[in-house]
Amino acid sequence: MTIRYWVAGAGPAVLLVHAGVCDARMWARQVEDLRRDHQVITVDLRGYGETPLAPGTRYSDAGDLLEVLDELGLDSVAVVGASYGGNVVLQAASRRPARFHRLVLLAPPVDGVEPTADLRAVWDEENRLLEAGDVEAATALNVRSFLGPEADDEARALVHTMQKRAFELQLAAGDDLENEEYEVTPAAITAPVKLFCGARDLQFFRDGAEKLAKELPDVEYVELPWAGHVPTLERPAEGVALVRAALG
Repeated sequence: MTIRYWVAGAGPAVLLVHAGVCDARMWARQVEDLRRDHQVITVDLRGYGETPLAPGTRYSDAGDLLEVLDELGLDSVAVVGASYGGNVVLQAASRRPARFHRLVLLAPPVDGVEPTADLRAVWDEENRLLEAGDVEAATALNVRSFLGPEADDEARALVHTMQKRAFELQLAAGDDLENEEYEVTPAAITAPVKLFCGARDLQFFRDGAEKLAKELPDVEYVELPWAGHVPTLERPAEGVALVRAALG
């Protein structure tokens, strides 16, 4: 198997896919809760956590998810995807809709939505810092930009650790990479979807959530008035309850 994954507990299967500023460690509290009555699968996508990214690699994050399900012999799972992980889930569910019987999405980037000024400002500053070799400052920028005001010091330290690890892996891999992205076709995803976005998130993600809510056939959209981009880490206890309730 190409990517690192973990399985805990027994029962109905649920796959948790991490955000782009995180890795599988973001789900520790959800795993502890859900493993009591679910088979919980977490992954580190390539270039995150314990999954390296070799120079010159040609791969597909969505294809990797489907390969994990194949290896585990799972025909259909519920899936929770945060941020970039939510977009990867949308790709996989568009390609193989029968493999996912329920989706929970937390502020995924959405195809066809133009980057907004606030997101472009983060990208520009991140690129400037990385080009200057200041990985520490680039990491701190992402912690400030993507965690809302409810996040405590523990959450900020964890995101700092995960984001810095991702930078280290991705910078070591260089630019000669090709991640095949499957086309996202919302109309093909007929499973029930619970979609969340924070009112304190960047405008790009709020715009995307509103667009996606209009395009999915079976969706319930909830805006969290207190949340930034990673609500499960910003209010951890509430994040546990939110995911469990969304899984139905």
